[in-house]
Order: sequence, then structure tokens, then C-alpha cells
Amino acid sequence: MALITLDNGQNILIDVNIRGSADGEDEDVHDVAQDLKDRLPRDEDDRPYVDAFLISHPDVDHVSGLRNHFHLGPLDKYPDDENNDRIVIHEMWSSPIVFRRASSQHKLGDDAKAWAKEARRRVALFKEKGLAGTGDGERILILGKDRDGKTDDIIEIVVLQDDLITSANRVEDGQFEARLLAPVYIDPEQEDAEELIELFSKNNSSVILRFSIMADGTDDACHFLSGGDASVEIWDRLWRRHKDDNVDWLSYDVMETPHHCSWRTLSHDRWSQMGEDVKVSPDARNALSQTREGAHIVASCNPIKKEETNPPHERAKREYVSITAPDRFHCTEEYWAENSRPIEFTISHAGPSFSHRVAAKKVAATIGISAIPTVVRGHGVQGRG
Repeated sequence: MALITLDNGQNILIDVNIRGSADGEDEDVHDVAQDLKDRLPRDEDDRPYVDAFLISHPDVDHVSGLRNHFHLGPLDKYPDDENNDRIVIHEMWSSPIVFRRASSQHKLGDDAKAWAKEARRRVALFKEKGLAGTGDGERILILGKDRDGKTDDIIEIVVLQDDLITSANRVEDGQFEARLLAPVYIDPEQEDAEELIELFSKNNSSVILRFSIMADGTDDACHFLSGGDASVEIWDRLWRRHKDDNVDWLSYDVMETPHHCSWRTLSHDRWSQMGEDVKVSPDARNALSQTREGAHIVASCNPIKKEETNPPHERAKREYVSITAPDRFHCTEEYWAENSRPIEFTISHAGPSFSHRVAAKKVAATIGISAIPTVVRGHGVQGRG
């Protein structure tokens, strides 16, 4: 999970992975759901909420726990139960393409189906009531144009590839910008459309956002790059698309390695076949190495060891270390094993800095990245001024 907390107190959540084991009584398994709720504000009815929530793509490890811990449906149907503490989603950020490209080989799980159903409900409300008529718990942004003109009649809530998101839950106060770099829209009329649709299915339809976050009144204090599980083909394409005119769109102070430090994010070669003879894709590496001074790279994954199943991959770690520095590459679960808490970055006017202290519950602008062993592979991103 990634939690971004802005200077104005708003929260943006990216992905969720709360496994069933975290809901039990096992004291050895961290209660990541409660950890998340403790970091969130509450409304006048004492319900925890996020201002905006994005599912980057519908793999189970990016949407698990949605039905158990989030309220889906109209707010007037919120359960009146003192033991219920579900998180309200003020505004959904959802891409129709990642769900459209599900197939017989990539079936949606129950949590992903529930997300898609809630997205359809909110789109229907927008069509009925318009922007002014939808409130907290009803709003949605559609990230990326859908095929066959399916988003043409809701263009007011559609963010096109390369465009900016400038508000969470329609609060326009300059706290952040988020550039939508992917998913890639494929014109069905183009010659290689079928081949590309197959190539860009599942992981390669991940939403990729590059955030620019304000802190201490300073615009652009921190760039954060979030890329879901997008693999080498997507990063190749993004480099070729932006290298000449918009290379800054790929720059970052903090990046979460795509696909949990997978080797297949950096190379077309298979490690299982070639070993150390594999080659890094220069285009993908260029796309993923647009660091600003002192940048940190965080691998949201299991401990990284040689000869373990990919992801994570030790050769990928070596490449990321070469992009930044050994002390600025972090593995979430290795950090958790030593510190029993998420990785966090404090953002000031001078940019983000690695924080070794436990954050206060109420913060202004921060980035925190965590993975809880056996419970969650992901990270929280918060900003503190």
C-alpha cells in the first residue's frame, strides 16, 4: 500500500494488500489494517476515510482486503455497527483499461470485481447528477481513455494519458500534481492493435503516476514515481515517448521499484536461460534512472536474496543500487525486520529526507514506504512539512 499525506492533511492511497492472516488473532502477524486506519482522518461520524484511492491494477496483491476493510456502496448504507470501522473512499481513481484487458488467463478476483462494480456505480451517479451533484463517497476519476468511445460522454471526469491530476476529492489548492504516464491507450484501428493489446494486458496496463508534492509552501518539493507492476516493454515505450521533450516527467526523488524489484522490469532477457549474460534494456533503464539529487529507491518486496524466485531479484537490486547508492536503496521487508515499522520520508522545502523515527499520527507532508512480512507487500507514502 502507498499512503500519500499532503500538507493540507489530505490522503491519497495507492493499492491495498491486507491478507486474511492480518485479520486474525495471531500476535506475530502485524495488523496492517489498523495501522492504516490509525494514520487516517475521521469524518463527523467517526468513520476513517481516504480523500482519493487508486488501484494501479487488479492483481490480488494490489487489491486484497478491499471488501473487508473499505465501505463500498452508498454512504447511507454504511453499517450501523459499533464493531464496524470500514474506510470510506471519498474519491476513486480507476482505470477502465486495466479491467478491460482482463482475460481468460487473467481472471479478476472477488476484490477486483467489487472495485469494478463500485466504479460503475459512481460513473452512473455522475451521468445522473453531474459533477456538482456528487459528494464524498460518490466521486470518481477515470484514468485513461477507454476504447470504442466508452468514455466520450463522461469526459469531465476522464484524465487522458500525459495529463495532470491536480486535486484529490476535487480540492484544488495546489498541494500536488500527478502526471498520468500510463496505461497506454491503443487505437483499435492501428495496424498492430491486437498485438499491442495482448502485450499490454494485465501488469502492463498498470497505472503509472509521477507525483510532484508541495511541502512548506514550496512547489515541486518532492517527486514520487509509482509504477504498479509495469514491465520492461512499458518503460522502454515511455522513454522513447518522452526522452526528447518531456524527460523531466520521469524524474523522481523517491521511486517504488515497479513489480516488487522484478528483473523483468529492466530486461527482455530471461535470467533462467542466460544468467549473468543478461543485458539491461537501455531504454527501460533510462526511464527508471531519472533521479534528482539524493534520490531514494524503495523495493516493496520480500528480502532480496540470490537464487530466489523473481520477484524480487538480486540482479535487479544491483542495477537500482548503481542508479542511486547502496545507502539509498531500501527493501521494505528487510527494513521491517529490523525496525518493525514502515520506511518513511519527511518532506520539507529542501526535499525528502529519510526518517528513522516513528511519525506522529497527524502530519503535514511525508513519504512512508512499508511492507509487513506475510501481511502486505507495498508501502505508505506520506509527506510532512
